[in-house]
Amino acid sequence: MKKDSFDIKCAVASGGVAALDRAFGILSSFVTEDEILTLAELARRTGLYKSTILRLLISLEHGGFTRRLSDGRYTIGPEPLRLAHIYQDSYRIRHIIQPILQDLCRDSGEASSFYVREGNSRVVLYRVESARAARRAVHEGERLPVECGASGKVLMAFATPQNEGLEEVRENLYSVSFGERDAATASASAPAFGNCQELKGALTLSGPRERFTPERVRVACRILLAAASRASAALGGNPALFSRGLERLI
Repeated sequence: MKKDSFDIKCAVASGGVAALDRAFGILSSFVTEDEILTLAELARRTGLYKSTILRLLISLEHGGFTRRLSDGRYTIGPEPLRLAHIYQDSYRIRHIIQPILQDLCRDSGEASSFYVREGNSRVVLYRVESARAARRAVHEGERLPVECGASGKVLMAFATPQNEGLEEVRENLYSVSFGERDAATASASAPAFGNCQELKGALTLSGPRERFTPERVRVACRILLAAASRASAALGGNPALFSRGLERLI
């Protein structure tokens, strides 16, 4: 007899509820590149019986988490969007960070983002797209591995306790990456601090790798450090910390 991939034993072992784990598994099957899925594809991605998926989809659709389209396929419903806005607003920094991201995008010509850390992931809390962007590399709310990318290094470098091997990032107050998550993309990132130098998140510029020449990287990092200084001042941190990094980039 076939077992569902989200075995109840796993749910009990992790302190969770099997039905909820299976429902979350269904929701996690939807990604930016595949926002509409058939029942067969959901079964393939989750390893669950179609009958199990159908029962869970009824509850998910009732709660607004999924929608059944006229052709019988499924997609995400409106409820996650409402929760996403609550999640963003819970940080209470949109009014500070959003204008800074807009300035970063305007001054650099590249997309700007603000990342926060959630466990072993980095989450795109806010993002402003560049008019030059041919495609969107990431979206607000997207979870990415914290171990890669310039923003990930910043989030790890200034975490408590501090991670080893990131002394240069802590010294310079910025990080640069080339093709670590996406081979065609490069990025630069700097921290934003609050009271008592608590890390609030990582301000990041990203764009096509070919545009991030050595000189443009220096320019991007200067713009980032100036923006990080402004953000930290507004969040209750010490903006003077960024002076050293700016002097090295002159």
